[in-house]
Amino acid sequence: MRAVLSKTPGGPETLVVEDVLDPTPKTGEVIIEVKAVGINYPDTLIIEDKYQFRPERPFSPGAEVAGVVEAVGDGVKGVRKGDRVIAVPGWGGLVERLAVRAETVIPIPDAMSFEEAAALIMTYGTSYYALKDRAQLKAGETLLVLGAAGGVGAAAVELGKAMGAKVVAAASTNDKVEFALELGADNGLIYPSGPMDKAAQKELSGEFKLATGRDGADVVYDAVGGDYADPALRAMDWNGRYLVVGFPAGIPSLPLNLTLLKSVSVIGVFWGAAVMRDPKAHAANMTELMQMYADGKIRPRVSQTFPLEKAGEAIKALGDRQALGKIVVTVES
Repeated sequence: MRAVLSKTPGGPETLVVEDVLDPTPKTGEVIIEVKAVGINYPDTLIIEDKYQFRPERPFSPGAEVAGVVEAVGDGVKGVRKGDRVIAVPGWGGLVERLAVRAETVIPIPDAMSFEEAAALIMTYGTSYYALKDRAQLKAGETLLVLGAAGGVGAAAVELGKAMGAKVVAAASTNDKVEFALELGADNGLIYPSGPMDKAAQKELSGEFKLATGRDGADVVYDAVGGDYADPALRAMDWNGRYLVVGFPAGIPSLPLNLTLLKSVSVIGVFWGAAVMRDPKAHAANMTELMQMYADGKIRPRVSQTFPLEKAGEAIKALGDRQALGKIVVTVES
């Protein structure tokens, strides 16, 4: 079978497509014939050895897959050949066939395409865990989303609205803000691209405050980091919750005196570790997300698709912050 492999640390240009042996299911495993692979920010990091996990090389990136169960190992119950499923292996997904533990697969409804399914778990799972479990977002509160047109940001916009919040979407271009407004955001603003000096940060904080209302944001969903973090923190309301999700613009240094003056909580969001530590809570969240999908409250937006041979281009497009919604690699056996 074909596999996209990382053989040496580096950017997307270092990835190669090679033929490797097909997997066989061990006890408790199933083989998924992969149809679609969601591309996520960790894919840009893991191939450069900058992620929390460093798999032994050669390995394939690709953290979430959708496909059809092709074979079932001994001892597997509740999963059958032919089932349409999603799985989140963490890496290894950019292949034609993948072995995973049977208890980790999630069935997908017939109405959901493989491309949508591959765009669902990591982005919506991360954002739902962040907003529901970490921030405990309440109906009527104000949510400011930074990076509102990317995968997790777009999911946060939709979920924030589904949870009854007022959602303010912030992004780097007019097209991205318009996209977030189409997802249901109540208000939006364009922030500057690139580094900002203190004066520009102060000005941006004023714009955040103006967009979120007199009292500021109750919850900030920060999937960007960098120079945008300080202005967002300054624009928060009393007892606000600042969600630390990702750092494509760099790891910020927050002025902790502001957290004291505003009684703001800075909350880390490590969804992958949370799934491993509390699989029952994760399963409950997935059930609720599937119901939201069935009710039409959320709908994964796939802005670009790439064939398996161009998976490196897909990862580069995401790393260059070109995505509106989700980028997906499609796999044809």
